[in-house]
Amino acid sequence: MLSFLRPWLHAQSRLAPTRHAAAQCRRASNLKKPAQWEELKNFERLQQDQARLLRVVQKKAELAKAGADEPDPTGKTHGTKVKNGKPLLEAWARWQHMKEVLNTTLPLLEDPEMRDLAKDESAGIISELTHQLTHVFPSLLTPPSETEELSALIELKSGVGGSESSLFLTDILRMYERFARNKRWHPTILASNESDNGGMKDAILEVKGEGAYDAFRWESGVHRVQRVPATESSGRVHTSTVAVVVLPLVEDPPSDGKEDLFDMEDVKIEVMRARGAGGQHVNKTESAVRLTHVPTGITVSMQDERSQHQNKRRAFQVLRARLLDQKLIRDQAVRRAARRDLVRTADRSEKIRTYNYPQDRVTDHRLGKGNMSWDDMFEGDGLQILVDELKEKNAMDALEDTMKDLESAES
Repeated sequence: MLSFLRPWLHAQSRLAPTRHAAAQCRRASNLKKPAQWEELKNFERLQQDQARLLRVVQKKAELAKAGADEPDPTGKTHGTKVKNGKPLLEAWARWQHMKEVLNTTLPLLEDPEMRDLAKDESAGIISELTHQLTHVFPSLLTPPSETEELSALIELKSGVGGSESSLFLTDILRMYERFARNKRWHPTILASNESDNGGMKDAILEVKGEGAYDAFRWESGVHRVQRVPATESSGRVHTSTVAVVVLPLVEDPPSDGKEDLFDMEDVKIEVMRARGAGGQHVNKTESAVRLTHVPTGITVSMQDERSQHQNKRRAFQVLRARLLDQKLIRDQAVRRAARRDLVRTADRSEKIRTYNYPQDRVTDHRLGKGNMSWDDMFEGDGLQILVDELKEKNAMDALEDTMKDLESAES
């Protein structure tokens, strides 16, 4: 990397970043081939746009270094701080080093004999610095997901639209099953209530697999479909809705039997005979189970399994998921209240997406986009694309929160 030519330029590399930027721009204007400097100009513009981010990264790196240098008699919290701050500290050190390398390489672009070699090297350095600025630093500043390893429990309920709503619920359920299988997760319908027209009034889908909850969580809310029902003779477009709630799936409690989400004495357990289609055991054995968590009023009923033991296990699984979901919402509210952040969370009664069948357009209202087709969503990669975009939007919001926190702490 032209290291044999750098010692004589070492003193220059210690200049402040703003002076480096000014010097680079002056060199760019003096070159006979300014096109060679286009990448540098783009990078300098990016640095200016992300100046706030760089200030925050530098501040956090300084705090991490101060924490690493500070002795701690117990060694417990100190070790955790060092471990948590190390990736950012290393990334910032790498950034500073590569900036120095870039600043010692740029003057060589003015040398006709070294220009080609220096041009290749500077392009590689700029590419790495750009990646650090647009990907590495934001990812290190964004708080890690507390639920990244959890599976998902998805509850779907038909709403406005009657029988058409139940058919639309079936469409969404199949889309989720397909998406889960493509991700090599394991979807299982735990409970369902079929309608007379072949649809479903409600259903509970379990998706087991690491990362399932963090992917499906963006589906919570009201989904609206606009299409002509098969029973509509005049061809009028009807609007129907399905409400989706995505919960973090909690596996069975530890072997010691200790619950951290509820006390068993707070749960009322009722058994009853199952109702509806299901075989000889229906209305003959008390296999259905209903749980009521008295403090919150949460009620879970389960009858799809053939034995009371299986239904009880499934019901407790759903209860844990709902209680954990409430806990996560409370924790998030506390964190936001603590930093006085008024960013509104997604309301589960809020319309999040509209599926317009006649116009072959799916619009996600959180992203303000309507460029997805029906087949993209239900047969293609549309859901994955939306999940990725929503994750990125959430990461940017979290990054903004982090920067606000640090800036308010300084003021």
